[in-house]
Amino acid sequence: MIAPPAWLRRKAPISAPPSPSVGDDRRVYAIGDIHGRDDLLRDLLALIARDSEARGAIPTYLILLGDLVDRGRWSAQVIERAMELARTNPLARFVKGNHEEAFLMAARGHVRATHYFRQYGGTETAASYGLALSDCDAMDDAALADWMLDNVPRAHVDFVDGFEDSVTIGDYFFVHAGVKPGVPLHAQSPDDLRWIRTEFLDHRDGHEKMIVHGHNISENVDERSNRIGIDTGAYRSGRLTAIGLQGTARWFLQTGVECAA
Repeated sequence: MIAPPAWLRRKAPISAPPSPSVGDDRRVYAIGDIHGRDDLLRDLLALIARDSEARGAIPTYLILLGDLVDRGRWSAQVIERAMELARTNPLARFVKGNHEEAFLMAARGHVRATHYFRQYGGTETAASYGLALSDCDAMDDAALADWMLDNVPRAHVDFVDGFEDSVTIGDYFFVHAGVKPGVPLHAQSPDDLRWIRTEFLDHRDGHEKMIVHGHNISENVDERSNRIGIDTGAYRSGRLTAIGLQGTARWFLQTGVECAA
């Protein structure tokens, strides 16, 4: 039997995996950790509105990736703005972060949770509901828990408690902190989705979908082959970041600056 020529015996080149897509018939914007910066959220939403209008009419999803509260001065106002988005935009989605978890416990009067709530920047959150910073500092945890229970509107608590653990659109998985490597996305625990850090950030292999997340602050967008981090430390940097997606296209918007990738 005559052997085939060498050029027939060569292995075909390995093609690159297809770029992730949200689908050509929709547009998606996801916003990173806001942390009480209602001023920046207002500005970024205006940027998103102008960007979306320029790109043309199409069903457009808006996803907030969690940590709306704490550290910044206007957590109550951020929640009010998010509630208005939920009322006016049927395609708005909200992901629960670890700071929402602590906020909910404190707002329900759990004393032990209130201790951690303070450590996570909850003093500023309480101030946004009308408690002077000096009065908050003078309270013990039990007194602060009672104050939160009496003064945080139940409508805010119910709204935040309804946030999702994650959102999936096309080839993208939107979550607050990340995912546990090796665990199917449908089987991820809420604790990992809201709290995981090093194990997820150090993982270099692919996941079932491209992960878009916040939780871990980076100076600029942290774009990797298997994940995209968009927490740019808005509460201290003044840069609140959104990712825009349509089909396989991907771009970024920030308060004060617009950049494309």
